[in-house]
Amino acid sequence: MISGKRDLFGTKGRPSLDFMVLVSTVWWLCLTAFSVSAATQADPPSPQPNQKLRFGQNGEFKILQVADMHYANGKSTPCLNVLPSQNFSCSDLNTTVFINRMIQAEKPNLIVFTGDNIFGFDCTDSAKSLEAAFAPAIASNIPWVAVLGNHDQEGTLSREGVMKHIVGMKNTLSKFNPPEAHIIDGFGNYNLEVGGVEGSDFENKSVLNLYFLDSGDYSKVSTIFGYDWIKPSQQLWFQRTSAKLKKAYKSGPLPQKDAAPGLTYFHIPLPEYASFDSSNMTGVKLEPDGNGISSASVNSGFFTTLVSAGDVKAVFIGHDHLNDFCGNLMNIQLCYAGGFGYHAYGKAGWSRRARVVVASLEKTEKGSWGDVKSIKTWKRLDDQHLTGIDGEVLWSKNSQCINSQTVPFYWSMLQLLGWVSIILAW
Repeated sequence: MISGKRDLFGTKGRPSLDFMVLVSTVWWLCLTAFSVSAATQADPPSPQPNQKLRFGQNGEFKILQVADMHYANGKSTPCLNVLPSQNFSCSDLNTTVFINRMIQAEKPNLIVFTGDNIFGFDCTDSAKSLEAAFAPAIASNIPWVAVLGNHDQEGTLSREGVMKHIVGMKNTLSKFNPPEAHIIDGFGNYNLEVGGVEGSDFENKSVLNLYFLDSGDYSKVSTIFGYDWIKPSQQLWFQRTSAKLKKAYKSGPLPQKDAAPGLTYFHIPLPEYASFDSSNMTGVKLEPDGNGISSASVNSGFFTTLVSAGDVKAVFIGHDHLNDFCGNLMNIQLCYAGGFGYHAYGKAGWSRRARVVVASLEKTEKGSWGDVKSIKTWKRLDDQHLTGIDGEVLWSKNSQCINSQTVPFYWSMLQLLGWVSIILAW
């Protein structure tokens, strides 16, 4: 955990000057380091045969998010931070049972694992641990994807090796990296398109776009301590992909006025997650250190990249197991899932949990399914009844959450300060 972080925003939700100067300075640092930090990916594994994701005949697409399983060696791996009565019988197998219960209860269209899928340091064989961790998803025959956290690579496989192994597993739609990006940081940056209902006017359009990124593990810059961040090469790929998808959605057949909504998944929180407290979030922030989040100690500017793109409506992460909140900032919902795995740290008596997201379509004048009208979420606890909590609407097609002037102001100020930092650097 990283302590001593400062509040990122001043009053009324506007960014403080110190924060914006930090963002612009670090962005310039990242850009200058890009040529040496980004690596060309060689010989990526062949992806699974393309399986078309699309909305069901009920007009819904449901995603189950599983964060921080920390799986190790199965039955011999003890649980952490559970009640004394659970200590004797609790193991990785409790995590497996929880996944199976969630799959049976929710019957999702896609399962997303958002990093620290295994706890590499405790794994005797990382490949076997990965197979066991994802076994319930594979057995369900439901499409699934994964991104990496900061612990996956700490065993017998490198970070690259872990992602290559995941991509080769059954039923996964995970990708090693985008084939069109010859130079990009990390492993497991990719996107998926979700088509409309088969037989509807939108069956050949991606009405929901999913972005997955590698938020890294730990800083590789000797003067910057703590966790890693999303690099300029990844942000450039995201910007280009978002622009391409928006262009396709707004052109024929059936051209649309607005972009299709997008959801983004990765592991380590952005510094902007520190913007929330009990007054402006749904859920809890129970992490004890610093400002309650463990982000990178610098701001790479990815949040402003998301704001400027305009299509992403929500971001979903893991990493901080005792946080499970969602909060709205600049019309983007920033959400935690809450800790899922039993070999991950937690809090005795505080149930492990998972997040569910459902995108729902609207009906057209013809009575068929159209584009996305709303995105909702809730969490389920691993208790006797899989209790559902904190249901809320994350986004609605017909709602506006903030003044339309706020985003242009925020983005323009960051651009201006970016130019100032470049001039000063020269």
